[in-house]
Amino acid sequence: MTSGSCQVSGRAKARTSPCRRGRPSFGPDWTGPGERIAAETELLTVLRRVDATDPAGWDDVLQVVALLRALGSKSADARQRAALSSGDEVPVPVEALVEAALSETEPNVAGAIRWALARSGDRGPALLAAGLDSPEAAVRERAVQSLAELPGGEAAARLRDALTHPDTVVRGHAALALGERGVAEAVPTLIGMIVEGRNDTGAADALGVLAGDTAAADRIAAALVGRLAEDTTGAPARGRLTQALAGVPGTRASRALVELSRDGDRAVALTATYLLQLRGEG
Repeated sequence: MTSGSCQVSGRAKARTSPCRRGRPSFGPDWTGPGERIAAETELLTVLRRVDATDPAGWDDVLQVVALLRALGSKSADARQRAALSSGDEVPVPVEALVEAALSETEPNVAGAIRWALARSGDRGPALLAAGLDSPEAAVRERAVQSLAELPGGEAAARLRDALTHPDTVVRGHAALALGERGVAEAVPTLIGMIVEGRNDTGAADALGVLAGDTAAADRIAAALVGRLAEDTTGAPARGRLTQALAGVPGTRASRALVELSRDGDRAVALTATYLLQLRGEG
């Protein structure tokens, strides 16, 4: 990158100031060795991220630095504005967006950052997937929520991998996202969520999306009936599984509801009878 007589080169990146003649310096004042090391590390990170945007001149450099600082601001409004302005003229490096997505606690700001990530190219999924290995549950959840909002095959593949994650929250978010994308591999996890009462309404809705053709609908209905018949399935779970059949079209689901309308559990029988009436079959 050149502007007049000032260049940002590999040598310049190693110095405290990118340019010594009247150009802005990003290096802070240091008061001790520990602070100096931390500041130099931060400076190198900023310079790498600036370089990744391939800036055309110092104006671009300053805009990127300003956006990076705004993403780390204590002000939620500033963080949100920075995310929403990403890519308008000068892009925010994807690494910075991922870092922000994994640490953001404000829902509106998190949504803006995920929106920016969805427009940031194809490196986001791999970087977010690394967050699934975080020792912090909140970070893992933010990582899978961000992956769920990214388009494309790589994001879907990372979500498929997350179906076997040891964290039930991660598995649940992945299954819901894959269900909305029509990925049948999510069915067992979605049914498990209904049995356990974890976002069972969302899981049932996702099953309804997956039951888009006769064969798929019959498979899902059979899977729900199978869980209903298990001895380990308690009364509350049987009620939720019966309700989930409401969103599954086809004769297999209807037959299951007819049988359930005669179930020994009165709550299940009443629910099945009501659902048959809604389907015009009661």
